[in-house]
Amino acid sequence: MDNDARQSYRDLVAASIADPETFWGEAAGLIDWITPPRQVLDDSNPPFYRWFAGGRLNVCFNALDRHVVHGRADQTALIYDSPVTGTQRRYTYAQLLDVVARFAGVLRDLGVGKGDRVVVYMPMVPEAVVAMLACARIGAVHSVVFGGFAPAELAARIEDAEPTVVVSASCGIEPSRTVPYKPMLDEAIERSAHKPDHCVILQREQLTCEMGERDLDWDQLMHPDAVAPAACVPVEATDPLYVLYTSGTTGKPKGIVRDSGGYAVALRWSMTNLYGVQPGETWLCGSDVGWVVGHSYIVYAPLLTGATTVLFEGKPVGTPDAGTYWRLVDEHDVVAVFTAPTAIRAIKKQDPDATLLAGHDLSSLRTLFLAGERLDPDTWRWATDHLGVPVVDNWWQTETGWPIATNPVGIAPFEIKPGSPTLPTAGYDVRVLDETGREVGPGTEGAICLKLPMPPGTLPTLWRDDDRYVSSYLSAFEGYYLSGDGGYVDEDGYVFVMGRTDDVLNVAGHRLSTGSLEEALAGHPAVAECAVIGVSDPLKGQVPRALVVLKAGIDPDEQGREQLAAELVQRVRSEVGAVAALRQVDIVEALPKTRSGKILRKTMRQIADGQEALVPSTIEDVSVLDDLGPVLRGS
Repeated sequence: MDNDARQSYRDLVAASIADPETFWGEAAGLIDWITPPRQVLDDSNPPFYRWFAGGRLNVCFNALDRHVVHGRADQTALIYDSPVTGTQRRYTYAQLLDVVARFAGVLRDLGVGKGDRVVVYMPMVPEAVVAMLACARIGAVHSVVFGGFAPAELAARIEDAEPTVVVSASCGIEPSRTVPYKPMLDEAIERSAHKPDHCVILQREQLTCEMGERDLDWDQLMHPDAVAPAACVPVEATDPLYVLYTSGTTGKPKGIVRDSGGYAVALRWSMTNLYGVQPGETWLCGSDVGWVVGHSYIVYAPLLTGATTVLFEGKPVGTPDAGTYWRLVDEHDVVAVFTAPTAIRAIKKQDPDATLLAGHDLSSLRTLFLAGERLDPDTWRWATDHLGVPVVDNWWQTETGWPIATNPVGIAPFEIKPGSPTLPTAGYDVRVLDETGREVGPGTEGAICLKLPMPPGTLPTLWRDDDRYVSSYLSAFEGYYLSGDGGYVDEDGYVFVMGRTDDVLNVAGHRLSTGSLEEALAGHPAVAECAVIGVSDPLKGQVPRALVVLKAGIDPDEQGREQLAAELVQRVRSEVGAVAALRQVDIVEALPKTRSGKILRKTMRQIADGQEALVPSTIEDVSVLDDLGPVLRGS
């Protein structure tokens, strides 16, 4: 490895914090501006920092039009690959621009103007991307709600965003079922105090729906004779591009605001510098447009860069098998894949020996990126051994919009330390603080915080709620953003994220992160994935309890289960220490997760403690939690 390049990267990050105006002013040159910013960082009203004040641009122009103008008109912009429907579609930059401009015209003709909101409630189809970009084109604010969300949750988001139009589809398609969206949308609108003027509905042949008075058919509206394309509308860099509601909200949802200029600059910079993806190359992000990862790295970052993005309607397993990602890499010459650790764990569970890699040409693949849930060293090792490419952890949040810490493979690949997303990225001043707000030394766990101001692309505030922004994120330690994650920074500056701070166990006065215990358990050859929760104990305050899912094909009898549980207890004792006091290991069929792959440790802990469990609306399969209930309660 090039030590000079690595040092230059450390210097680059230091410079981005010491002199953010110069650093991000140069990065802004990657974006086409209608009016250049008059000020890179407006810090006149802390903690409400604003980036690129006075600058005017259009994000859709930067994602589509400029590539057509500069010679990429015939390059593929988007590949839609849908094993659940057995279809594929490709759009060149010119073709995608045509469709987006026409749908922008549809929205314009329906009364959507600059600053108005549009809720997008759709499956993973090209029309979802088109709707997002069409909003950006006319200066409207999109709010994408994960397709299939329950009516009550969708209603809360409609009520808060107050959209002029809702864009939806007749159905979504899962591996084992078809999900009717329209009845859920109708119920949500019925529940909401705010009623949109219109709903644009994409009828899918797998399940069509009945149309109501406010409903309009996508295909009819998009007929070339029915609509004139819309031009790009200039917006301020500080104007919102979208509002994205965080998962698991109760009561009034928490709308993360994303500004236009800062986001465009940060994502364009990150795509080549952090992910190493160049214009013209093909990239697969196996997320969903309903999540921040989908917003940032299915839609905006690759298109702002002039790359080709793969829109995948399917699952890492079951559509048709655990080799579907490898097929995508082979067929589309993908250079990098971005997915969640839980996806790789699901693949590993179904295909522990990676036999489904056979027959697929992965020579185009340079890197596998993983984020969304802590990447345990065992999963990292499995993927590294079988794929033979760097497996790069990256840590970030809905609120930040792009990575806080990762291995900057586009600039200078660093040595990978399993369990760490490597170094903080440009603009992120990462500090680990104790309960009093004092910074702790290397290797000492605490609350991971970001010293203000945060870099471009991060949330400037919450939708219509500055007070809640301050109370939720900025009130714990003055001058810092509280990430809610705990961990430490080692002597080399590597960040180790050990889990949410409410997942820290307090065992007889000793603070232990769930991550360290799970790391020990995951190293056992029979374990596919695991979760550790802290349950109440009258003597020690809390004791850890482990839930373990075994790899496919491993099905021990009762005696074998007892032996395996004993081996796992011993592993934790050997690797973490007797202080961990792990005594109970339950072997279960599955772990409850959100649709984005996060394990619901807090919910399981509440059930085990006999409390009323807060089940987030984003849960993937509530039956998994129902099945676990008796186990967690000990009944």
